[in-house]
Amino acid sequence: MTQLPRLDHVNVTVADLDATIAFFTGLGLELDARTTIEGEFLDTVVGMEDASTETVWLRPPGGGGALEVSRYDRPGTVAADAAAPNVVGLRAVCLEITDLRATVERLVSEGHELVGEVGEHEGTWLMAYVRGPEGIIVSLTERIG
Repeated sequence: MTQLPRLDHVNVTVADLDATIAFFTGLGLELDARTTIEGEFLDTVVGMEDASTETVWLRPPGGGGALEVSRYDRPGTVAADAAAPNVVGLRAVCLEITDLRATVERLVSEGHELVGEVGEHEGTWLMAYVRGPEGIIVSLTERIG
């Protein structure tokens, strides 16, 4: 049976890599690495010929699983409509933060959309969904109890 030593990363493809880096580092993730990947390995893994991607890995302070963010230079990225919460597929990237309400207020003032409202779960968690760059839904949580 396969063993699972850890969750390594979740990958998101974007068109504006710098805006996405700024958004997530503004939430506390740290830029771990930035590189261009191309060649036989990438072509084999993604199933496209002559692919090239600039990729960054963003990690929480102290390490742990990464958010891998990629922008394809070849072939170029393809925009998709921002998904509604009930669309099948990757739902959200969730980050535990402090001072959720102030963070949501800041993000909304910067032009990011609050998907619903800030909710409280049984006196233990606050949570809000915010639409980040290019429609990426980011679930922000704060432990309160």
